[in-house]
Amino acid sequence: MFSTALSLSRFAARRSAPSLFASTTTRAMASGPATGGHISDELLGKLGKLSTQALVDGLWVMGWPSAQIDAARALSPEMKCCGRAVTLQFVPARPDIAQDKPAGGESPEYEAFELCGPNEVLVMASVGPNESVGGDIKFLRLKQREIGGLVTDGSVRDTDEIINYGFPCFAYSTTARQGPAAMQPWQCNSVVNVSGVTVRPGDAIVGDQDGVVVVPAKVAEKVYDIAHGREEIEEIVKEELTNNPGPPGKFYPFMSGKIKVDSPLGQLLATKGITPENSNQFEGSANW
Repeated sequence: MFSTALSLSRFAARRSAPSLFASTTTRAMASGPATGGHISDELLGKLGKLSTQALVDGLWVMGWPSAQIDAARALSPEMKCCGRAVTLQFVPARPDIAQDKPAGGESPEYEAFELCGPNEVLVMASVGPNESVGGDIKFLRLKQREIGGLVTDGSVRDTDEIINYGFPCFAYSTTARQGPAAMQPWQCNSVVNVSGVTVRPGDAIVGDQDGVVVVPAKVAEKVYDIAHGREEIEEIVKEELTNNPGPPGKFYPFMSGKIKVDSPLGQLLATKGITPENSNQFEGSANW
C-alpha cells in the first residue's frame, strides 16, 4: 500500500512540475531588445562627416570594445557610407534550413532589402569570408532602393556590375561562388556578429577607405562629441606643423580627455580659444 501510494505521488509530481525541456525551451526564447536606441537623421549626418579613425578613437577612450569591422573593405576607393544598420544573419546550409526558410519574395534577405533606403546600410553577417552574400540580380533591388550602403564580412559576386550600381559596398572580397551552396539567409534585423564585432539594428555604420566602424546607437551622441572635438584639435595641430615645420612629438601623447592645460598641445589650443571650459578633450573635462 505504502509503495503504491509513493509511486502515485511521484507520478503526480512529475505531471504537475514543468519538465526541464519545457523550461529550457521557454527560457531560450527570452532575449534583450534588438535595437539599442534611435539615431536621428541629423546626428547621422554629423557622424557621416567624421573619419572612421576619429570614431574608433572616441569609442576607445570611452572604454568600449573594438568597433571596426576588419573584414570589410571598399570595393572602390571613392566609396563612403553612413547609415543606420539593417541586419541580415546567414546560417550554414542544411536541408531542413532550406526547406523551412520562407521561400521566394518572403525570404529574409528580401525583407531586409525593403527596410533599406538612403539612410540605411545593409549589414550581412556571412558564415565565412569567401562565401557569396549576393550578386547583380539581387542587389539591383538595393540600387532601386537607393541604399546608403552594403557591408559584409563575406564576399560579393558580379563585382563590376555592383560597382556600376553606384551604392557603397564594403566586403571581405569578391568571388564567383554561389552562396546557397554554403549558407542561407535566416533572420532579418537581429543582433549579429560581423567579423567579431556586434551590430544591432539601428546602430550607425560608417565606412571609408580605412574600414567600417559600428557606432552603437545607445552612445552615438557621446561618440560624436568626442570624435568631433578630436578632429578639430588634429586640424589645429596639422596647421601648426604646416606653418612651423618640425617633429610632431611635442604634441604627443594626445588622448581625448587627457590633454594637460600646461602641455605644448594645451598651450597651442589655448591660442585658438579651446580650453577645458568649452572642450571635453582636457584632463578633468571628460564627460563620459
